[in-house]
Amino acid sequence: MNKQLHRLDLNLLVILQYLMEERSVSLAAKRLAITPSSVSKSLAKLRQWFDDPLFIRSPQGLLPTPLMHRIEKSLPEFLNLSHYIAEIRDTEKPRGMTFRLMMEAPLNLIMLHDLSLNILNQYPESEVIVRDWDYNSLAALIAGDADIGLVGRESFHLSKESINHLPDILNFEVLFTDRPLAFIRSDHPILQEEWTLANYLKYPHISTEFGNRIPWALDDLLETMGLHRQIHLSFSTFEQSLLMASRPEHNLITSSPGYCQHYVNDFNLDLVCRPLPVDEILYQQLEIPFLMLWHKRNSYNSKTLWLREQIKSSILEFVNT
Repeated sequence: MNKQLHRLDLNLLVILQYLMEERSVSLAAKRLAITPSSVSKSLAKLRQWFDDPLFIRSPQGLLPTPLMHRIEKSLPEFLNLSHYIAEIRDTEKPRGMTFRLMMEAPLNLIMLHDLSLNILNQYPESEVIVRDWDYNSLAALIAGDADIGLVGRESFHLSKESINHLPDILNFEVLFTDRPLAFIRSDHPILQEEWTLANYLKYPHISTEFGNRIPWALDDLLETMGLHRQIHLSFSTFEQSLLMASRPEHNLITSSPGYCQHYVNDFNLDLVCRPLPVDEILYQQLEIPFLMLWHKRNSYNSKTLWLREQIKSSILEFVNT
Protein backbone atom coordinates (compact mmCIF):
# COMPACT_ATOMS: atom_id res chain seq x y z
CA MET A 1 0.00 0.00 0.00
CA ASN A 2 1.50 3.35 -1.07
CA LYS A 3 1.59 6.07 1.54
CA GLN A 4 0.57 9.56 0.47
CA LEU A 5 3.18 12.12 1.48
CA HIS A 6 0.65 14.91 1.98
CA ARG A 7 -0.86 12.88 4.83
CA LEU A 8 2.45 12.99 6.72
CA ASP A 9 3.27 16.08 8.81
CA LEU A 10 6.82 16.79 7.58
CA ASN A 11 7.65 18.46 10.90
CA LEU A 12 7.57 14.97 12.39
CA LEU A 13 10.67 14.09 10.38
CA VAL A 14 12.64 16.69 12.32
CA ILE A 15 11.60 14.97 15.55
CA LEU A 16 12.56 11.64 14.00
CA GLN A 17 16.06 12.95 13.29
CA TYR A 18 16.51 14.10 16.89
CA LEU A 19 15.29 10.72 18.16
CA MET A 20 17.84 9.02 15.92
CA GLU A 21 20.63 11.21 17.27
CA GLU A 22 19.73 11.03 20.94
CA ARG A 23 18.15 7.55 21.15
CA SER A 24 16.00 8.99 23.95
CA VAL A 25 12.57 10.63 24.04
CA SER A 26 13.53 12.91 26.95
CA LEU A 27 16.83 14.05 25.39
CA ALA A 28 15.20 14.70 22.02
CA ALA A 29 12.49 16.71 23.80
CA LYS A 30 15.13 18.76 25.62
CA ARG A 31 16.92 19.66 22.39
CA LEU A 32 13.64 20.51 20.68
CA ALA A 33 12.45 22.54 23.69
CA ILE A 34 9.17 20.60 23.83
CA THR A 35 7.75 18.11 26.32
CA PRO A 36 8.59 14.39 26.26
CA SER A 37 4.87 13.75 25.90
CA SER A 38 4.84 15.70 22.62
CA VAL A 39 7.77 13.67 21.31
CA SER A 40 6.06 10.40 22.31
CA LYS A 41 2.86 11.43 20.52
CA SER A 42 4.85 12.36 17.42
CA LEU A 43 6.63 9.02 17.48
CA ALA A 44 3.28 7.27 17.70
CA LYS A 45 2.10 9.11 14.56
CA LEU A 46 5.33 8.20 12.74
CA ARG A 47 4.97 4.56 13.73
CA GLN A 48 1.44 4.53 12.37
CA TRP A 49 2.40 6.17 9.09
CA PHE A 50 5.43 3.94 8.49
CA ASP A 51 3.62 0.88 9.89
CA ASP A 52 6.77 0.05 11.84
CA PRO A 53 7.87 0.55 15.49
CA LEU A 54 10.96 2.50 14.20
CA PHE A 55 12.62 2.21 17.64
CA ILE A 56 12.72 -0.59 20.20
CA ARG A 57 13.23 0.28 23.87
CA SER A 58 16.30 -1.25 25.53
CA PRO A 59 18.55 -0.59 28.57
CA GLN A 60 20.88 1.25 26.16
CA GLY A 61 18.10 3.56 24.95
CA LEU A 62 16.05 3.46 21.76
CA LEU A 63 17.41 0.98 19.23
CA PRO A 64 16.51 1.68 15.56
CA THR A 65 14.70 -1.00 13.59
CA PRO A 66 16.05 -2.07 10.15
CA LEU A 67 13.50 0.24 8.50
CA MET A 68 14.65 3.16 10.65
CA HIS A 69 18.24 2.54 9.53
CA ARG A 70 17.03 2.75 5.91
CA ILE A 71 15.14 5.97 6.63
CA GLU A 72 18.21 7.43 8.35
CA LYS A 73 20.22 7.35 5.12
CA SER A 74 17.87 9.71 3.29
CA LEU A 75 16.49 11.73 6.19
CA PRO A 76 19.46 14.16 6.43
CA GLU A 77 19.10 15.03 2.73
CA PHE A 78 15.51 16.09 3.33
CA LEU A 79 16.46 18.12 6.41
CA ASN A 80 19.39 19.79 4.66
CA LEU A 81 17.11 20.78 1.79
CA SER A 82 14.49 22.12 4.19
CA HIS A 83 17.13 24.20 6.03
CA TYR A 84 18.40 25.51 2.69
CA ILE A 85 14.89 26.53 1.64
CA ALA A 86 14.32 28.12 5.05
CA GLU A 87 17.46 30.22 4.66
CA ILE A 88 16.44 31.35 1.18
CA ARG A 89 13.09 32.47 2.57
CA ASP A 90 14.87 34.09 5.51
CA THR A 91 12.56 32.28 7.89
CA GLU A 92 13.23 31.78 11.56
CA LYS A 93 16.35 29.82 12.53
CA PRO A 94 16.01 26.59 14.53
CA ARG A 95 15.77 27.35 18.23
CA GLY A 96 17.34 25.72 21.23
CA MET A 97 20.18 23.97 19.40
CA THR A 98 23.25 22.93 21.39
CA PHE A 99 26.70 22.70 19.81
CA ARG A 100 29.15 20.63 21.85
CA LEU A 101 32.84 20.73 20.92
CA MET A 102 35.93 19.07 22.42
CA MET A 103 39.12 20.81 21.27
CA GLU A 104 42.80 20.52 21.99
CA ALA A 105 44.24 23.59 23.74
CA PRO A 106 45.57 25.98 22.54
CA LEU A 107 44.28 24.96 19.08
CA ASN A 108 40.89 26.34 20.06
CA LEU A 109 42.44 29.71 20.98
CA ILE A 110 44.64 30.00 17.90
CA MET A 111 42.75 28.62 14.93
CA LEU A 112 39.12 28.58 16.03
CA HIS A 113 38.74 31.66 18.22
CA ASP A 114 35.87 32.99 16.06
CA LEU A 115 34.04 29.68 15.65
CA SER A 116 31.76 30.12 18.67
CA LEU A 117 30.72 33.59 17.51
CA ASN A 118 30.06 32.29 13.99
CA ILE A 119 27.75 29.63 15.42
CA LEU A 120 25.88 32.16 17.57
CA ASN A 121 25.52 34.54 14.63
CA GLN A 122 24.03 31.75 12.51
CA TYR A 123 21.89 30.33 15.32
CA PRO A 124 21.27 33.25 17.74
CA GLU A 125 19.25 31.17 20.23
CA SER A 126 21.68 28.27 20.38
CA GLU A 127 24.07 27.23 23.14
CA VAL A 128 27.75 26.58 22.39
CA ILE A 129 29.72 24.37 24.80
CA VAL A 130 33.49 24.19 24.23
CA ARG A 131 35.66 21.90 26.37
CA ASP A 132 39.38 21.17 26.32
CA TRP A 133 40.26 17.78 24.89
CA ASP A 134 41.17 15.23 27.58
CA TYR A 135 41.37 11.47 27.96
CA ASN A 136 37.57 11.26 28.36
CA SER A 137 36.81 13.05 25.09
CA LEU A 138 36.70 9.96 22.86
CA ALA A 139 34.19 8.42 25.24
CA ALA A 140 32.13 11.65 25.10
CA LEU A 141 31.99 11.46 21.29
CA ILE A 142 30.96 7.80 21.39
CA ALA A 143 28.31 8.43 24.04
CA GLY A 144 26.85 11.39 22.13
CA ASP A 145 27.95 13.96 24.74
CA ALA A 146 29.93 15.87 22.08
CA ASP A 147 29.25 16.65 18.42
CA ILE A 148 32.78 17.24 17.14
CA GLY A 149 36.27 16.58 18.49
CA LEU A 150 39.47 18.30 17.34
CA VAL A 151 42.78 16.80 18.37
CA GLY A 152 46.22 15.82 17.12
CA ARG A 153 47.15 12.14 16.89
CA GLU A 154 50.55 10.52 16.56
CA SER A 155 52.14 8.89 13.51
CA PHE A 156 54.80 6.76 15.20
CA HIS A 157 53.96 3.13 14.52
CA LEU A 158 54.41 2.04 18.14
CA SER A 159 52.22 4.78 19.57
CA LYS A 160 48.91 3.88 21.23
CA GLU A 161 47.61 7.32 20.19
CA SER A 162 47.86 6.79 16.42
CA ILE A 163 44.97 7.04 13.98
CA ASN A 164 44.99 3.24 13.70
CA HIS A 165 43.85 2.97 17.32
CA LEU A 166 40.73 5.13 16.92
CA PRO A 167 37.43 3.32 17.58
CA ASP A 168 35.73 2.14 14.38
CA ILE A 169 32.51 3.84 15.44
CA LEU A 170 34.10 7.27 14.83
CA ASN A 171 34.71 8.99 11.50
CA PHE A 172 37.51 11.48 11.03
CA GLU A 173 39.04 13.92 8.57
CA VAL A 174 42.65 15.12 8.63
CA LEU A 175 42.57 18.93 8.72
CA PHE A 176 46.32 19.53 8.55
CA THR A 177 49.60 17.86 9.51
CA ASP A 178 52.14 19.38 11.89
CA ARG A 179 55.49 18.56 13.46
CA PRO A 180 56.60 18.95 17.08
CA LEU A 181 59.11 21.67 17.88
CA ALA A 182 61.27 22.35 20.93
CA PHE A 183 60.31 25.52 22.83
CA ILE A 184 63.10 27.05 24.88
CA ARG A 185 63.35 30.21 26.95
CA SER A 186 65.38 32.83 25.07
CA ASP A 187 68.18 32.95 27.68
CA HIS A 188 68.39 29.18 28.14
CA PRO A 189 72.03 27.94 28.17
CA ILE A 190 71.34 25.32 25.50
CA LEU A 191 71.00 28.11 22.93
CA GLN A 192 74.73 28.79 23.41
CA GLU A 193 75.56 25.14 22.72
CA GLU A 194 75.56 22.97 19.63
CA TRP A 195 71.98 21.93 18.79
CA THR A 196 72.36 18.16 19.12
CA LEU A 197 70.20 15.39 20.48
CA ALA A 198 72.70 14.78 23.29
CA ASN A 199 72.45 18.40 24.47
CA TYR A 200 68.67 18.40 24.06
CA LEU A 201 68.42 15.33 26.31
CA LYS A 202 70.82 16.48 29.02
CA TYR A 203 68.37 19.16 30.22
CA PRO A 204 65.16 18.50 32.17
CA HIS A 205 61.88 18.54 30.23
CA ILE A 206 58.24 19.49 30.61
CA SER A 207 55.91 16.96 28.98
CA THR A 208 52.27 17.29 27.97
CA GLU A 209 49.84 14.40 28.37
CA PHE A 210 48.86 12.91 25.03
CA GLY A 211 45.65 10.98 25.51
CA ASN A 212 46.23 9.57 28.97
CA ARG A 213 50.01 9.22 28.59
CA ILE A 214 52.72 11.54 29.87
CA PRO A 215 55.37 10.05 27.56
CA TRP A 216 54.39 10.47 23.92
CA ALA A 217 55.66 9.37 20.49
CA LEU A 218 58.97 11.22 20.93
CA ASP A 219 59.67 9.15 24.05
CA ASP A 220 58.61 5.96 22.25
CA LEU A 221 61.05 6.79 19.45
CA LEU A 222 63.87 7.62 21.86
CA GLU A 223 63.28 4.34 23.68
CA THR A 224 63.97 2.41 20.46
CA MET A 225 67.33 4.21 20.41
CA GLY A 226 68.09 3.41 24.06
CA LEU A 227 67.57 7.06 25.04
CA HIS A 228 65.09 8.98 27.17
CA ARG A 229 64.10 12.47 28.28
CA GLN A 230 64.30 13.60 31.89
CA ILE A 231 60.66 14.54 32.45
CA HIS A 232 60.47 16.64 35.60
CA LEU A 233 57.06 18.25 35.02
CA SER A 234 53.93 17.31 33.10
CA PHE A 235 50.73 19.18 32.29
CA SER A 236 47.44 18.34 30.63
CA THR A 237 47.64 20.99 27.85
CA PHE A 238 50.35 22.45 25.62
CA GLU A 239 49.24 25.86 26.77
CA GLN A 240 50.24 25.10 30.37
CA SER A 241 53.56 23.56 29.31
CA LEU A 242 54.48 26.57 27.18
CA LEU A 243 53.64 29.03 29.95
CA MET A 244 55.81 27.13 32.40
CA ALA A 245 58.68 26.82 29.90
CA SER A 246 58.74 30.62 29.56
CA ARG A 247 59.32 31.13 33.30
CA PRO A 248 62.88 32.33 34.20
CA GLU A 249 63.41 30.28 37.38
CA HIS A 250 64.49 27.02 35.72
CA ASN A 251 66.15 25.40 32.70
CA LEU A 252 63.22 23.22 31.61
CA ILE A 253 62.50 22.60 27.92
CA THR A 254 59.17 21.59 26.38
CA SER A 255 58.16 20.22 22.99
CA SER A 256 54.81 21.04 21.40
CA PRO A 257 53.16 21.01 17.94
CA GLY A 258 54.47 23.66 15.55
CA TYR A 259 51.17 25.56 15.47
CA CYS A 260 51.92 26.58 19.07
CA GLN A 261 54.35 29.17 17.63
CA HIS A 262 51.27 31.31 17.00
CA TYR A 263 50.24 31.00 20.64
CA VAL A 264 53.76 32.01 21.74
CA ASN A 265 53.71 35.04 19.42
CA ASP A 266 50.17 36.13 20.28
CA PHE A 267 50.83 36.03 24.01
CA ASN A 268 54.41 37.35 23.82
CA LEU A 269 55.97 34.41 25.62
CA ASP A 270 59.75 34.58 25.96
CA LEU A 271 60.35 31.38 24.00
CA VAL A 272 62.46 30.37 21.01
CA CYS A 273 61.40 27.38 18.91
CA ARG A 274 63.73 24.91 17.21
CA PRO A 275 63.15 21.77 15.11
CA LEU A 276 63.83 18.64 17.13
CA PRO A 277 67.48 17.54 16.70
CA VAL A 278 66.72 14.22 14.99
CA ASP A 279 67.32 12.92 11.47
CA GLU A 280 64.66 13.73 8.87
CA ILE A 281 63.59 10.10 8.48
CA LEU A 282 62.92 9.98 12.23
CA TYR A 283 61.25 13.38 12.26
CA GLN A 284 58.74 12.18 9.68
CA GLN A 285 57.66 9.46 12.13
CA LEU A 286 56.77 12.17 14.65
CA GLU A 287 54.41 14.09 12.37
CA ILE A 288 51.07 14.97 13.95
CA PRO A 289 47.90 14.71 11.85
CA PHE A 290 45.22 16.98 13.34
CA LEU A 291 41.82 15.38 13.10
CA MET A 292 38.19 16.39 13.18
CA LEU A 293 36.26 13.50 14.74
CA TRP A 294 32.54 12.70 14.87
CA HIS A 295 30.34 9.68 15.54
CA LYS A 296 29.25 7.73 12.47
CA ARG A 297 25.60 8.17 13.44
CA ASN A 298 26.06 11.92 12.86
CA SER A 299 27.68 11.60 9.44
CA TYR A 300 24.59 12.95 7.67
CA ASN A 301 23.23 15.03 10.49
CA SER A 302 22.52 18.54 9.17
CA LYS A 303 23.86 20.32 12.25
CA THR A 304 27.09 18.31 12.26
CA LEU A 305 27.55 18.72 8.51
CA TRP A 306 27.23 22.50 8.84
CA LEU A 307 29.58 22.56 11.82
CA ARG A 308 32.19 20.48 10.01
CA GLU A 309 32.19 22.89 7.07
CA GLN A 310 32.60 25.87 9.42
CA ILE A 311 35.58 24.23 11.13
CA LYS A 312 37.26 23.29 7.84
CA SER A 313 36.79 26.83 6.54
CA SER A 314 38.30 28.33 9.70
CA ILE A 315 41.28 25.96 9.67
CA LEU A 316 41.93 26.50 5.94
CA GLU A 317 41.84 30.27 6.36
CA PHE A 318 44.31 30.05 9.24
CA VAL A 319 46.70 27.64 7.50
CA ASN A 320 46.80 29.84 4.38
CA THR A 321 47.63 33.05 6.29
